[in-house]
Amino acid sequence: MVSKRTFGKQIIEIMKKIHFLFSLMLMALTVLTVNVFGQTKAEKVKVEKISINKKGEIHDHGWNKLGYITKDNIIKDNQGKTIYFIDGNGNVIDSKGKNLGKAQKNGNYYNIKGENIITVRDIDAEKCEILDPKGHSLGTVHKNYKLHACAAHCYFLAQKKTK
Repeated sequence: MVSKRTFGKQIIEIMKKIHFLFSLMLMALTVLTVNVFGQTKAEKVKVEKISINKKGEIHDHGWNKLGYITKDNIIKDNQGKTIYFIDGNGNVIDSKGKNLGKAQKNGNYYNIKGENIITVRDIDAEKCEILDPKGHSLGTVHKNYKLHACAAHCYFLAQKKTK
């Protein structure tokens, strides 16, 4: 038979082990929680993109139609209002006649200061990715409309102005 004193010591030792394990589990849970929440903050960055399909339709990231490209290289919104056009030399001209920059046949777009604003990279035989100067994707463009990759830049500029 175990004496009360020995039994009490055994209980105290068991309680110490339980307390130690509980503390260890609590620390592990705290570290795991900090890591999980720390990672989700970085992943919550909302990236909005546009897409120009082979019909020349311009859609936002939710596939809402924003506008379209005519056969004369005029970009119009859904109401038919001209947003910009590209002349024979690749100059991007807004609806008021202001020169916004230059679109090259390879899809690169330079603003009026000569700074590279948009770069286009082939994804497959039909689609190209529209990239900003830091390499972030702004969307996709059908290879037939590489010249209009600058629509992404114009669209996002217009969005900033309305906000």
